[in-house]
Amino acid sequence: MKTACLSKRWLLGYSIIASELLECAALIFFFKCSTPLASTSSKQEMSSQKELKEAFVSNLNGTSLGEVALGSFLAPLCLISRGLFLILYHLGRGALPLPWIAHLVLDFSMIILPLVLSCTVLSDILHLVILGLTVVSGAVLCYIYRTKRPTRPTRPSATSKDTAAKSFFQSHVQCDQVPFVTIFRVLVNVKTAISILAVDFSVFPRRYAKTETYGTGVMDFGVGAYVLANALVCPEARRKEVSGSKLSQVVKQLVSVWPLVILGLARLVSVKMSGYHEHVSEYGVHWNFFFTLAIVRVAASVLLALFPVNGSWLLALLIGGLYQVTLEMSGLKYSIIHNNDRTGGFLQANMEGVSSVVGYIAIYMAGVQIGLYVMRPRTQVKEWIRVIWNLLLGSAVLYTGLILCQASVEPVSRRMANLPFCLWTIAQSMFFLSCLATADVILFFMKTVSGCVLVSSSWYPCRKEASVSEEKMEKKVEGLCLIQAVNRNQLLFFMLANLLTGITNVLVDTFNSSDYISVCVLLSYMFINSFAIYILHLMKITVKFW
Repeated sequence: MKTACLSKRWLLGYSIIASELLECAALIFFFKCSTPLASTSSKQEMSSQKELKEAFVSNLNGTSLGEVALGSFLAPLCLISRGLFLILYHLGRGALPLPWIAHLVLDFSMIILPLVLSCTVLSDILHLVILGLTVVSGAVLCYIYRTKRPTRPTRPSATSKDTAAKSFFQSHVQCDQVPFVTIFRVLVNVKTAISILAVDFSVFPRRYAKTETYGTGVMDFGVGAYVLANALVCPEARRKEVSGSKLSQVVKQLVSVWPLVILGLARLVSVKMSGYHEHVSEYGVHWNFFFTLAIVRVAASVLLALFPVNGSWLLALLIGGLYQVTLEMSGLKYSIIHNNDRTGGFLQANMEGVSSVVGYIAIYMAGVQIGLYVMRPRTQVKEWIRVIWNLLLGSAVLYTGLILCQASVEPVSRRMANLPFCLWTIAQSMFFLSCLATADVILFFMKTVSGCVLVSSSWYPCRKEASVSEEKMEKKVEGLCLIQAVNRNQLLFFMLANLLTGITNVLVDTFNSSDYISVCVLLSYMFINSFAIYILHLMKITVKFW
């Protein structure tokens, strides 16, 4: 039995590599078949089309820090709205859980759909969307509270209200989960999947795309947040006991990154052989984000083996600070910004990708420190409210440091992953985490008031004697949740997004598509990806082979 399970996991693992290689073959096939007897004029037309697409994602300056921070409110509000909908359905004597297809449609409609619309047709009125969701959610919350709270013959006094509030703050949650960390990691992955295709459509605001050299785009934050999200749940952050020496742990990490290296090589081959448009100043001629992830993971494991885990924040500060000093004191910054000659060897051709790894290591180490704090077992609601406060405080301190750093040193640069970029990524991630944690507390309050606990991806009340049927029902609800589906196979979700992005760019003229067609294509692309991951979750298949 054990051998059969192991063989199944290896087979699924190799399927990832095979599908990524299929991306290479598919892109080459579609490009070749589209012009079997291409004339000189058609080749020139293809070349000009490629240049137009490259120019479409080049020389951008991003948006403001405030607009990126504003987007942090949307996902928590969507999660609250989804939870309130399920509670209202339950109060209307509806049976939970719903059929699996209903849960998929509900999660897609109330989580994925708003995220797609927020970075396309609703991007200019995002503040109004957030305000509207806040008002509606607040009204529904008040309705449920007034409907389900115990009735009293007289008007409740201030003392009784204080007692009720104190009782809620001292109530206990199950300590074997930290839902908002899972949701943070999933949402970063989902938003990344949306953006890597949406950026090729004109409906996607140019201010959200990756900046050329300096600036703060939504996609710039997504890159750094992806690294930090991986650090939050690394074995060191979870205080996981690992057998063997520190050297064996480093070797294990070195071996575990081989899928990322192969995926990076597959992407490199597919892009070069198909003539797919690429933004060279993003990472370099041969580099891509898969290589960055692999090196960051190995380098971080070496550092965590050599230095105390509790000092990760100090390592992050030292690495980020020394790297910034190197950028300022040497000619590295000038070489990266004005790197027009890519013929001087591998380092010269990929200077952006290689040098920025240092900044991402600093972000990863900071993520480990944050993970150490938020993943600590806690049971009382008041303890988690204190965590929210500390996350907000830490975010405010880092944002203050960012403003001072931008005023005295230089602006944020994802291209170099400089110190301001590291500060911004960590500060914004902590702010986003605090927003998601707040949504979790609100949902737990509504669960307590309504008596409906079957809302997935949020805290469950800690019961002294939970029945077997209740535990089975909670597990069944989690087994029907799209968020948990993506969380189960995050790397596969990211890989499928890259595969579908390449195929979509070949089959669809993204540059000239109307807003309506663009949104329809994006929603179809996200639903296909979500459906595939959801089916694997229903079958309890985890694709992990390292």
